Amino acid sequence: MTFSQKMYSRMTNRRLNAAVARLAAAAWVMAGCGGEADTSGGAAPAGTASADQGEPVPTAIVLRPDRILDGRGGALTGTEVVVRDGRIAAVAEAGTTDGLVYDLSGTTLLPGLIDTHVHLGWHFDRDTGRLHTAGSTDTPEDEVLYAAANAWSMLQSGVTTVQSLGGPEDIPVREAIAAGALPGPRIITSVSPVTAGTGDPAAIRAHVDEMAAAGADVIKIFASASIRVGGTPTLSQEQLDAACGQARTHGLRAVVHAHSSESATRAALADCHQIEHGALLDRPTLELLAERGLYYDPHIHLIFDNYFTNVERYIGIGNYTEEGFAQMRAAVPVALEVFREALTVPGLKTVFGTDAVAGAHGHNWRELAYRVQEGGQDPMAAVVSATSLAAESLELGDAIGTVTEGFEADLIGLEGDPSADIEALGRVVFVMRAGRVHRNDPVAGSAGR
Repeated sequence: MTFSQKMYSRMTNRRLNAAVARLAAAAWVMAGCGGEADTSGGAAPAGTASADQGEPVPTAIVLRPDRILDGRGGALTGTEVVVRDGRIAAVAEAGTTDGLVYDLSGTTLLPGLIDTHVHLGWHFDRDTGRLHTAGSTDTPEDEVLYAAANAWSMLQSGVTTVQSLGGPEDIPVREAIAAGALPGPRIITSVSPVTAGTGDPAAIRAHVDEMAAAGADVIKIFASASIRVGGTPTLSQEQLDAACGQARTHGLRAVVHAHSSESATRAALADCHQIEHGALLDRPTLELLAERGLYYDPHIHLIFDNYFTNVERYIGIGNYTEEGFAQMRAAVPVALEVFREALTVPGLKTVFGTDAVAGAHGHNWRELAYRVQEGGQDPMAAVVSATSLAAESLELGDAIGTVTEGFEADLIGLEGDPSADIEALGRVVFVMRAGRVHRNDPVAGSAGR
C-alpha cells in the first residue's frame, strides 16, 4: 500500500471534513461571542465602523504604530501601513490615509514571524498526558484538531507562517486555513520524510514522487540520526543525490536533518536547499554551506528546553531514554558554540526555526531571544532571520516577510521594540494574517485603545 493510500484509508475525506467543520464552527463561535479570535477582516477599535462577521472590511485598513521594522533591517517612524484586500497597499506618512484606523500607539509593527521548522501535529495525548504515539486512542479527527490548536497558538504568538516537517494531518489544516475556514498561520508541509528506511535511490525517488502527488510543498530528508543517539550519518551520497535531485524535478525544495559535518557536507554536495539542526557542524562545513548557497536552520534552545521541561511526558518513548536526555544536555553548549561560529561565517544564511514539538507551540519567539541573549546575535539581524530571510528560504521572498507595498499583510504589533529589547517578541498585542485581524489587545498607557 502506498503512502497516499495509507493516508486516505486512515483519514477519509468524510472524517477530515467533519473535523474541519467542528473547527470552523468553534472559530465562528469565538468570533461571534466576543472571544479573542476575529476572523472577520478586523474588528474595528471603539468608535469606528466594522464589517459583518466573516466579511472583509470594505474600506482600507490603516495601522498606525509608533515604529515599523520593515523585516529587511530598516526602521521607520511617523509612518502608517495601509492594507487593502489582504495586501499592503501603501507605507505612507502617518495621518494621510482614510479608512478603518487601528491606533497602535505604544507598539512596533513588523512582519509576522516565519518559523521554518515546526511539527504541527505533535501533541500530548488526552488520556495519558504523554507524547502522542501510534496506538493512541486519539482518532484521526483528534489529530487534525490538535494540529489546528497548535496552529492557533502559534498565530496568537505572532507566527504567521510555519513550515511543518511534517504529517498527513497538516494537509487538511493547511487547506482549511488557506480557504479562510479556520484562523491560523500559512502552512507549508513536507507530509512524510525520506529516511534510511525509505530504501535505495530508486525507492527514494519514488517516495519523493508520492509526496509531490500527495500535496507536499517541500521534501524533508533525514540524513543523520537524532542527536539523542549521536547524530551520525544515515544516508549515502547516492541516496541524498536521489532525494534532492528528485525534489528539484518537481520544483520542490529539499530540507535536510543533518547534525554531523559529514551528513551536512553530503547534503551540500547534493545541492539540497537547507540544513536543519546542524548541532555538530565544524567551521569548514559551515563555510561550505555558505559557498554553495544553502540555508542553515539551527535549533539551539527551544527544542532542548521544552524536552527538559516536559521530560516526564517524553521519557521512555522511543529514543527518549535517560541516555538520550543526557546526550541532549551535553549537546546544548556544543550547539550554542556552533551557532556563535556560524554568525562569523561570511555569507552564511542563518534562518529562524525552532523544531517546535509537543509543548513548544506558541513559545517559538523564545528561540530568537536566546540567540540574541546567549548566542550574541544582533537583535535586528535576529528579526531579519525570522522575516525576510526566512521568507527567502521558503522561496516566498517576493510575497511575505517584508513591510512593503504589494506584499501579503501578515503583520504583528509588539509592546516595545525588539531591535532594542528582543524580549518584546514575547509581548504580542496585535496579529494580522492576510489582512484579517486575529488579535488586538490594549497597550498599557496608550490613549484611545
